Order: sequence, then structure tokens, then C-alpha cells
Amino acid sequence: MSYDSENIFAKILRGEIPCDKVYENDHALAFNDIEPKAPVHVLIIPKGPYVSSSAFSADASDAELAGFMRAVHAVAEKTDVLASGYRLIANAGAHGHQEVPHFHVHLLGGRPIGPMVMRAD
Repeated sequence: MSYDSENIFAKILRGEIPCDKVYENDHALAFNDIEPKAPVHVLIIPKGPYVSSSAFSADASDAELAGFMRAVHAVAEKTDVLASGYRLIANAGAHGHQEVPHFHVHLLGGRPIGPMVMRAD
């Protein structure tokens, strides 16, 4: 899958669409999800044009990789879920139910999140 520069996260990064920013560094932007599934639900996106976690891990520079992971930590700290715990979710592709074709993680916390996935019988 090639990167679509017209996806909503690309538009947010360009400032064409506003967001409720939680954190930003040179390599990542974090903002509150518009349809939160938990008291804390923050999306963290790299600033580079990466479709998936696979593309990001294969093609991002060491600085981008480190900056992104530092953003995850900063968001957990800033939203007061670092001590109590949180979940990171990264969806990839159609079977992973990725809705926006720009790599991102969901940081969820602020309450017990429950089991990871339902059992597949």
C-alpha cells in the first residue's frame, strides 16, 4: 500500500485540520481521539509518511524511531497513566482494522481496559 498524502492525519500534520494536541516533538504528534474509547485515548503519529508499523520500523531513521517512542512515554506521563498502566494499540491493514492509512498508535488508559482481545473459537 502506498502512502496517501490526503489522509486525515497528513492533513492534521500540515495544519489543514485542527486537533486537540496533547504533545509534540520533532518526530511525532499526539492528540486526543475524537471518539474516545477510554478516559484517556490519545493518538500518536509519526510526522513522516509511513502507512503502517512495518513501514515505519523498516524505513524510519533512528531519530524518528526514538522520537516516536519518547513521545509515547511523554504522553503516558502527561496524561497521568504511566503509573497505573495503559494499552498501546497499532492496527495495520484491512484485517487489523486500520481506518487511517498513516501509522499511529492508540494510547488508552484512565481505567482498567479489560482483556486484550476476545477469544477466537
